[in-house]
Amino acid sequence: MPIQLDHVIVPSRDRKAAARLLGSLLDVPWSEDTPAGPFSPVYVNDGLTLDVGQIGEFSMQHYCFRVSEAEFDAIFARLQAKGIAYRSTPMGEVDMQVRTGQGGGRNVYWSEPDGHAWEMLTVSYARRPSRGP
Repeated sequence: MPIQLDHVIVPSRDRKAAARLLGSLLDVPWSEDTPAGPFSPVYVNDGLTLDVGQIGEFSMQHYCFRVSEAEFDAIFARLQAKGIAYRSTPMGEVDMQVRTGQGGGRNVYWSEPDGHAWEMLTVSYARRPSRGP
């Protein structure tokens, strides 16, 4: 079996509100509580859970989701419907633009609710290049 990331703790000032927002944007299930600790889990897919934990002081983190074109359109529409500011760069000014052209895909960033750099993209620029035969 290949190594897979199972879960990660996402720091937040209000774990329930952050999990609720992320779950609604991604259109995935989430829960207010978990028996595994003081977290509000967001079930991104069958193999990855984001355990949102309420932590006092924390630094900004970056989380990126690779999605299909149709999922990008749906998530982006929910971002806009909620009035969430977005940008075309990870930490730049809010320019309300979607970045295009990176490997032929699209990507966009937002920082709600805790200042993290959330990203979604349709073509990964972080994958290791495949080797020839």
